[in-house]
Formats: sequence, structure tokens, C-alpha cells
Amino acid sequence: MAETLYTATVTSTGGGRDGRVESACGDLALDVRPPKELGGAGGAANPELLFAAAWAACFNGALQLIMKNAGVDVAKHQPTVTADASLNRDPSGVGFRISGKVTVVFENQDQLADAADLVAKAHAFCPYSKAVRGEFDGEAVLG
Repeated sequence: MAETLYTATVTSTGGGRDGRVESACGDLALDVRPPKELGGAGGAANPELLFAAAWAACFNGALQLIMKNAGVDVAKHQPTVTADASLNRDPSGVGFRISGKVTVVFENQDQLADAADLVAKAHAFCPYSKAVRGEFDGEAVLG
């Protein structure tokens, strides 16, 4: 197992997808509700929204590090990263699956010849991108 650098701890209470999440450090406290598209009330965060936010932020950080290491002027080519996280029916007919996509747009993108290569390198480096490819050490335990 890899060396742990930081651990975020968040607890879900209430109805899971219709409840509340709070971080142990107090920096995050959100109501969670199913979106209208899934028959919920909407108007609050949901797991897919939170995952997309985390992936977009992490990917943007990874991308900017890759850009700096490649000597790219990050201020001139500031990236905007949008992440989609979709809830899908599992093809097996049992349960659900998550799919997603990250889309990157750079300022002055037409002046950045290696833009696609930078995105590919960030996707290979980003911890959330690794997790969605199955590179994730996860477990569920009884406390």
C-alpha cells in the first residue's frame, strides 16, 4: 500500500442519497438529495455532483502541475476543467454504475500545440482519474 499523505473523513447520515454529509474537520457540511431527474426534490448536492466536483478540481490541479513541468505558461493557457459523472443502470441488470468524462478547454488553446498531450498526461497522473480506471485501494468494513 502507498504512503498516506492526507485522509479526508466524511460521514453520511440520514437517508444516504437523501440525508447529510459532514467532514470531520468541519470544512464540509451539505444536505444531500436525489436530483429531480431521479425523482427527487433536487436543490441540494448529490453523490454524482460531489464526485464530478472532486474529479474536476483534482484533474485541474494535476493538469496545471503537468503544464508547469512541461514549461507551459499556465497564466497564458489557463485551463478550465469540466467533469461529468453519470449514474447508469448496470448492464447486468443489477444495480448501477458510474461513468464520467473530463473536458478541458485552455485559454489561447489554438496557440498550444501539445494541448491533447497535456490532457492525456494529466489523466494518467490525476489520482481521481486513476481511481475511475480501477486503481483504487478501497474497502468496506464494519465499525
